[in-house]
Amino acid sequence: MTGILIGFYLLMAIGTYFLVAEWIKLPTLASTRAILLIAKIGRPKGSILQSTVFRLATWLAGKLKLGDYYKRKTAATLRSAGITITPEAYLAGAIVKAGLIFCAGAFILPLLPLLFPIFPILAIAVFFRESRQADEIVRKKREQIEVELPRFVATIAQELKASRDVLRILEVYSKHTGSSLEHELNMTVADMKSGNQETALLRLEARLGSSMLSDVVRGLLAVMRGDQGSIYFDMLAHDFKLMEIQRLKLAAMKRPGKIRKYSLWMLVCFMLMYAVILGMEIMKAVGTLI
Repeated sequence: MTGILIGFYLLMAIGTYFLVAEWIKLPTLASTRAILLIAKIGRPKGSILQSTVFRLATWLAGKLKLGDYYKRKTAATLRSAGITITPEAYLAGAIVKAGLIFCAGAFILPLLPLLFPIFPILAIAVFFRESRQADEIVRKKREQIEVELPRFVATIAQELKASRDVLRILEVYSKHTGSSLEHELNMTVADMKSGNQETALLRLEARLGSSMLSDVVRGLLAVMRGDQGSIYFDMLAHDFKLMEIQRLKLAAMKRPGKIRKYSLWMLVCFMLMYAVILGMEIMKAVGTLI
């Protein structure tokens, strides 16, 4: 009986999907997979589930109406994260994934009612995780760049003693830095060459939203406007160096906590080893006495 119910719900879900897909005029599965392959969204060989999610998200994106502020903010975050989709499609993808999980829970409700509360909770968790994926990518990118900023500021302080060409300083340093900061500096250099240099620096500041990077951009703008700048960057390099030392101390303080659980298991193993040896000796002594 259970197998018949599972087959019935499975066939009903497939049939409902095809009817709804025909009703809302979704693109075919083959065309969707071709688009995913060309656009390089997801894995090179997209699965059927990915194609289905993309089809539903594309349809839902056309129905969503986002506020101007949220749309601009999300678009800027997606550009910084390197995700080449619209804010509507990004939010629609999160809604579709959460909705599919909730629908799966609704289908198994007659079979396993005790497991149904797990699915709404899981759907909410998936929605928030997917909707914050771009923010998480930008956060990690910002952390990587902030680790590089002390050396960047110290280099600027030395370069300003010989030259005040901000564009050349950024262009030269971009060839000797990490991948995240290199990408941002290359974008900024290209923007400075093709347009207003001050506007390009302000866009660099806005893309990441880092307070440390804002201090650097403020100093570079002052240099471009005629200020000396070397003393400012010397003081900034000193402050960043102290912040880097503090960050390393915090990282070192977290290490014992990660090691403590392994130390506890080692202690348990040593206690078991001694307990086994003592038990064997006691058994031998009892055998001798008997």
